[in-house]
Formats: sequence, C-alpha cells, structure tokens
Amino acid sequence: MEGAAVQRLERYFQKIGDVLEEESRRGSFALYAMGLLGDGERKSVEPIAARACPDPKRVDAVHQRLLHFTVDSKWSDRDVRRVAAQYALEAMTKREPVEAWIVDDTGFLKQGKHSVGVQRQYTGSAGKVANCQIGVSLSIATRTEHVPIDFELYLPDRWAHDMARRVEARIPPEVQFKTKPQLALQMIDRAVEDGVPPGIVLADSAYGSSSQFRAHLRKRGLHYAVAVSAQTSVCLLDDKGSPREEVQSVSALAFSIQEAGGFRRCTWRQGTRKNLSARFALRQVNAAGVPQSEQEPLWLLIEWRDGEPEPANYFLISLPGHRTQKQLVRLVMQRWRTERVYEDLKGELGLDHYEGRRFPGWHHHVSVALCCYAFIVAERVRHFPPSARGADKAHAQPLQA
Repeated sequence: MEGAAVQRLERYFQKIGDVLEEESRRGSFALYAMGLLGDGERKSVEPIAARACPDPKRVDAVHQRLLHFTVDSKWSDRDVRRVAAQYALEAMTKREPVEAWIVDDTGFLKQGKHSVGVQRQYTGSAGKVANCQIGVSLSIATRTEHVPIDFELYLPDRWAHDMARRVEARIPPEVQFKTKPQLALQMIDRAVEDGVPPGIVLADSAYGSSSQFRAHLRKRGLHYAVAVSAQTSVCLLDDKGSPREEVQSVSALAFSIQEAGGFRRCTWRQGTRKNLSARFALRQVNAAGVPQSEQEPLWLLIEWRDGEPEPANYFLISLPGHRTQKQLVRLVMQRWRTERVYEDLKGELGLDHYEGRRFPGWHHHVSVALCCYAFIVAERVRHFPPSARGADKAHAQPLQA
C-alpha cells in the first residue's frame, strides 16, 4: 500500500476510533481490520492473532484480546457502519450519483449446529438447502461502484423462540423473530434516517412478492424495481391508464403476451464471451389485493430466456412516467452485482470466516469486514475513473487496495 493510502487508512481508522472511544477498542479494531485486509487464507480470530504477533508466547494474549473485542466489548455496530458508509459514499458520489439500493441475502456455511442462527435452510450461495446461517444485506450502488452498508443475521423461528439457545448465543432481548423482508426494511429505515442518498430499491422475489414490503418502501418515499413470484396477481391497464376488470397472475399474462408475439429481445450488457440478452415484455398494471388508497400504476417487466418453457423473472417497478424497456431491463439487472460483492467479501476479507457462536460476535465481525470493504471501494474510486464500460472495468480490478 502506497504512503498516501496508508495515511488515508490511518485517518479512516481515526474516524472509526472516535466512535469506539476506548483506546483498547481502537487498537483491537485496527488489529482486526488489518488482519482482514492482509494476506492469509483464514481470517478468523485465532489466525489473525497468530499472524499479528511475531512472539509465539504472546499469541494467546492477542487471541483473547480479539475475542473480547468481537464477543464481549459493547460497541455500536450501527454507529461504526454509519461511519464506513459515509466514508465510501462520499468518495462514490463525488464521481456519480447513487442509482440503487440493493437488498439481498447470502449464506454462511457451517459444519456444526451451535453457531447462532444456523440450521438447514436454502441459500443461493450454495444453490441448495445447506447447514448455514443467512445474512440479509443492504448495498448502495452507483453506475460503477457498489458498497454494502448494513447486514442483519436472520434468526429462524426455532432460534428466536428457544430461550436456552438465546441465552447461550447472547441474543439481546429486543431482538425478536423477523422475516427476511422485515430485516431488510429495518435496514432501509436506518439508511433513510441516516440520510443515505436515495436510490431505487432492487430485490429478488423473496422480498418483492411481499405487498407489505413494497408498500413500506413507497411510504418511505422510495421507488422500487423488484422481482415477484409467478403467482402475483395484477390487473392490466388500458391505454388510458384505467384498470381492466380481469385480475390474473403475471404468469398467465406472460403466456397471453407470448401467444400474441409481444416479447422483444433486449441486450443489457456486452459480456467478455457473449452478449447478455433475453426476450422481454413490458406492460402497465395495478397490483391486485392492494388497498385503493395505495394503488398506483406499475410497470410489469417479464424476462423470458431462450429455450425455456416459461419466463425466468417477473418484475414490478414503481417508477412513474415514460420508461423504455431497455432502461428498465438495465435497472433490474443491477441487482446481480451484489453476488460479486459477496464473493469479494468472503474470498478476500473473510466475511464468512467467523468461527464464534454468539450473536454480538457475528455482527461485530461483519461490521469490521464492512469497514474494510468501504475503504477499498473509496480507494478504487480514486484510482479508477469511470469509462463507457466503467462498471465492468471497476469490478475487474483486484479487491485489495
């Protein structure tokens, strides 16, 4: 790391240290963060302590110090993450505006059954049901950059309502069972309250299929472009914007559009091996089952991939005014950038390496990883200006600053 970058890192750590307050916490944070930023295949507490301490006789003391920092030390994850988000977003928005807020979740694979929140459950990270924890994230994206600013651990019902498990895992009394969409809205509320520049909320059907999720976003003044399930019911609007009487599923509507030859090909990104494209249809609808006071015209975007017997995705989009199909396709496809962020966080910064079993430790570890990623994003913005293919080029750069 060059001298100027080192100075920026020191000033950044000072900002976080002002939140942590205690000198011992400041030092432990810096030690832990440098362990995540540095080399090393495994980035859990014990290997970080071993790499940080040249004297083998002191490794255990450093290990205990880092364990105390992650598990027992009572510092605010929200306050620390707020500093990290502000730092990255200040650099990002000097170059280009925020376009999207992206909600997603990822799995943390585990071998045993004692880590807080672990159980056999589906995770897109593995593409199957696996023994894992699930973390729900909120990321902020510009045209070329993408920074995760918040994470919440999903607590399955069997964990949330098992008092013995709660005590052992040190789950705070105020933390109760919440669905993944509810966790996402909790993070979105925090971001709004913290003054994060607004963007269009993107999410997959696990979130977008919830009418309560969509309604909450609109009450917060946020627009959305979210995937919904094939069973979602809508009412097609006529040319004057008035709803027709027939209510049908988006799946049934898709097949009627297909029969009429209403799908058109759209390429949304020039890939290195091939262009990414599919056939799409765009219609204006109202969502069925929504109170009249909350009704508004929505765009329904349907994606049908080549050789598939049915559409791959359905999206409801609340943006007003005229929108071209290509504009909306490119918007909803931004959500997939989060997968690359998860790969970077896990592969380079040890996001999923935490081996502790307790609730505070998981969140503290994730907070430090988010802080490290925020610094790297800010450095990357400084070194790689945007270009015509900025998003692809920026994300092709090595993660390490």
